Amino acid sequence: MDVVIAVVAALTLTWAPVLLWWRARGRPGDLGGPAQRATFETLHTASRAAPELRAGLTGPGAQKAAPHLRALLGSAALAITDGERVLAWDGAGEHHAEQALDHACGTLDGGRVRVLGPDGVDCGRLDCPVRRAAVVPLTTDDRVVGTLAVYGEEVPAGLIRAAEEVARWVDAQLELAELDRSRTLLMEAQMRALRAQISPHFIYNSLTTIAAFVRSDPERARELLLEFADFTRYSFRRHGDFTTLAEELRSIDRYLLLQRARFGDDLRVTLRIAQEVLPVAVPFLCLQPLVENAVRHGLQDRSGPGRITIVAEDAGSDCVISVEDDGVGMDPDWLRRVLAGERGTGGDGEAPDSAGIGLANVDARLRQVYGDGYGLVVDTGIGAGTKVTVRVPKYAPGVTASWQGQTRPNPAEAG
Repeated sequence: MDVVIAVVAALTLTWAPVLLWWRARGRPGDLGGPAQRATFETLHTASRAAPELRAGLTGPGAQKAAPHLRALLGSAALAITDGERVLAWDGAGEHHAEQALDHACGTLDGGRVRVLGPDGVDCGRLDCPVRRAAVVPLTTDDRVVGTLAVYGEEVPAGLIRAAEEVARWVDAQLELAELDRSRTLLMEAQMRALRAQISPHFIYNSLTTIAAFVRSDPERARELLLEFADFTRYSFRRHGDFTTLAEELRSIDRYLLLQRARFGDDLRVTLRIAQEVLPVAVPFLCLQPLVENAVRHGLQDRSGPGRITIVAEDAGSDCVISVEDDGVGMDPDWLRRVLAGERGTGGDGEAPDSAGIGLANVDARLRQVYGDGYGLVVDTGIGAGTKVTVRVPKYAPGVTASWQGQTRPNPAEAG
């Protein structure tokens, strides 16, 4: 029976999607004989432990996962350590919990499975079922980060093999947790890069424009100063990976209001926003860089007035947003290189590197969140203006807007 447990544990990771679908159909009678039912029950138990391990090897997660892991193995007791402390003990013989780290030392140092007999698991209680142990390493990136130990009166070879398979499954969950952390760190780095891209010239020019109104139109200066404060507060906020389309558009409206105060009638803006897409959650600062690029790299080098058009439409299960300018445009070959991770040279027809950094940053973040089918689509040519289209699903797992901004006029009402 122990060998069957080991085999079932090994199948858990490989066949999880198929068996979860099987279970979701709600037809227990289709599970067949004892072997199929055992596989189903094993998967169900493993699925209950998995979420607790997706935060990494932590005390709360280990304590919640330990009962399910012990149920998988059928051992008298189970312990999880992280190399410095005992994270969890589940089962009989809890008075041995303080010894679990000592039992784990050899495995932590050497990275090998260790089997301990009565000499290694010292107990003076006659009624205690904890007499022997098998300690298995837990690893991520080929590093031993902790141990999983099973205890019982006997620790047969089948239980040891099963413990090794369960440990490999735990390793996979810890690897996924590491990937989640890496993804979070990457997104934070990308956000810092976007914030750093906010042009010092824009800040300087905005404050200079506001100062020019202080004597001639104090009320106008006050309004612009409040808009500038709201823009910077939103752009440099410290919480949440997602915001609503409405909040992103409000920040863009503030940015454009400040730019219009500087350029006057030379900057013309058209907004066409469908009301039903305003609550859609989008990655924070996914549109603002596109509008900044349109102004800085599309229109500032153009002679005469320029126009920016921002459109957000309902497209069934998706929301489609476009930012278009009639400025100087970009070299499509240069743009392809930039979106592929290369840097431009700033030659003829090539925008400055800062333009490419913003576009590549937003493109990468969209693909990380929604998949490769949701990157930027850019239509441009030298002298032909630029149109950047963003498509995001209205609802996506794990995507929830957390920003609660001030109530402002609806951006859809702007003209």
